[in-house]
Amino acid sequence: MEKMRNYWKKPEHIAYLFIAPAVGLLFIFRILPTAFSFVCGMFDIDMFLNGKGFVGLDNFREMFSDDYFWNALKVTIKFTLIEVPIQMLVGLVLAALLTRNTKFNKMMRAVYFAPIVCSATVVAIMWKMFLHSNIGIMTYWLERIGIKGINFLNSPKYTFFVLVFMSVWRSFGMSTVILLSAMQGVSRDMYEAAEIDGCSDARAFISITLPLIKDTFGFVFMTRLIGSLQVFDLVFTTTSGGPARTTETLVYYTYTKAFSNNRMGYGAAVSMALFAIILVLTIFCYRGFFSEEKE
Repeated sequence: MEKMRNYWKKPEHIAYLFIAPAVGLLFIFRILPTAFSFVCGMFDIDMFLNGKGFVGLDNFREMFSDDYFWNALKVTIKFTLIEVPIQMLVGLVLAALLTRNTKFNKMMRAVYFAPIVCSATVVAIMWKMFLHSNIGIMTYWLERIGIKGINFLNSPKYTFFVLVFMSVWRSFGMSTVILLSAMQGVSRDMYEAAEIDGCSDARAFISITLPLIKDTFGFVFMTRLIGSLQVFDLVFTTTSGGPARTTETLVYYTYTKAFSNNRMGYGAAVSMALFAIILVLTIFCYRGFFSEEKE
């Protein structure tokens, strides 16, 4: 008993007790469902776990021969390649502009951060009302200036980019605030020294700010990459994958297969494919942004 009491008196040991609840929740709600999904991917079952039973890798073979799966993967990659760079660029520029702690900048930080407080569903419903082809205020004002016939939410030409806009609009505040905090952590002495040497603001930003916030930039980039690859709420609320599957992402495709088509095993197989893609990309990003720090 005394030996056990002495063991738990050490700070490095007592720390395990404090992180145990978080680890338990992570295990129950993250690790176990992921493992269960991988197991379900090898069964032909419905959402009530009824079906033909074990089918091995048949679901994965069917997935790789399914044109709709490849279309969903293509849409997801396209969405990520457009949304993430815009998100990072907007966040970086606004963070640089709002670095000084003036009253106006503080107010604008709150304004830019406000959309992230709302759920993606609320944001999607709001923009759906704005852009509705019949009752949307945006289409009304466009018609007033002579632009008619634009159906933002049901047009293969516009709908995809409307989703990108909604995603950037909702999330850029988080990227801005995180990058802003990193920029404010850079010592002013370095900028003063650069100014004495005749360095311009743009040059100082490129040569001083960007290298010193590399880790934070990498963190924001990785989180936005993962979030973009898992986009679902906006698609589910606004377009349901249409028109003509031009906005059907992998997560929405998984949802329709698992719940609408009642093929939980096949849906789990698709989710595992997305998990593998995210895992590989995250590892590459981690090595790219944090390899020097590790060394």
